Amino acid sequence: MSKYLVTGGAGYVGSVVAARLLEAGHEVTVLDNFSTGFGAGVPAGATLIDGRIQDAAQHLDASYDAVLHFAASSQVGESVVNPGKYWDNNVGGTLALLEAMRGAGVRKLIFSSTAATYGEPADGPLTEDSVTAPTNPYGASKLAVDHMIAGECTAHGLAAVSLRYFNVAGAYREFGERHDPETHLIPLVLQVALGERESISIFGEDYPTPDGTCVRDYIHVADLAEAHLSALDVAAGGEHLICNLGNGSGFSVREVIETVRKVTGRDIPEVVAPRRAGDPAVLVASARAARERLGWTPTRSDLTNIVTDAWNFAREQRS
Repeated sequence: MSKYLVTGGAGYVGSVVAARLLEAGHEVTVLDNFSTGFGAGVPAGATLIDGRIQDAAQHLDASYDAVLHFAASSQVGESVVNPGKYWDNNVGGTLALLEAMRGAGVRKLIFSSTAATYGEPADGPLTEDSVTAPTNPYGASKLAVDHMIAGECTAHGLAAVSLRYFNVAGAYREFGERHDPETHLIPLVLQVALGERESISIFGEDYPTPDGTCVRDYIHVADLAEAHLSALDVAAGGEHLICNLGNGSGFSVREVIETVRKVTGRDIPEVVAPRRAGDPAVLVASARAARERLGWTPTRSDLTNIVTDAWNFAREQRS
């Protein structure tokens, strides 16, 4: 049994990873200030510390085997209008965490990164060697943290893995998406199915894709969690490993909407709107590095399975 600190463990991905660590027999402490997380997201059996990552030095000691770091501000639009919040929380907070880990002698880190570090790529599937050119402060802050981690590995022997997520969706047990405001496509379409939203907007239907709508790579949150457990096993001192986490193929906006119709049996009215600035036509990951280095292969990321799990979670939350 190992002991892990999970920062942001009351949030969507952090809660699922914390739950899987507990199921695997480990001791888990969740550090979260509930700025975006929820009390219901803290798995039973985890120790909870209500606090900020900037204060991690007060809680970390040599009894911890590793830190899994999910705590971050993550709204792209907000980062554009309030970039200081993202530099302070994502970059400044992580710097404080790295210093706390070094001081406590905790030498292993798994970092929740993002495909937003790549910006608006011209082609794909994206590999870890693809150009990183983030187009907003959120993506830039995550890329800055990746650079910080690389420096910590070189200078101080940290063992670190950064996992760059593409579109995470679905639910696991009682843990699912609870974002406020909600910006992700699948939960937004499910809100239409539940009668909480009149229609779903399709931002552009003239992209160079099979049906004219944007194509994105969706990965089930439970598959994503398994990658974190694998990363703990392969992290090596002095190395900063970066792996994309995706399905390796994409689904269009209209494919997602049609899948929600089939799963829910509900009508989903559509409204076509102009393209959004900065939306690439296709954003799909190559997950080859994750397969080769982590031994990871997604098994739950069929679109119907993802939507079914998300639909069941959404209905349970409203019952």
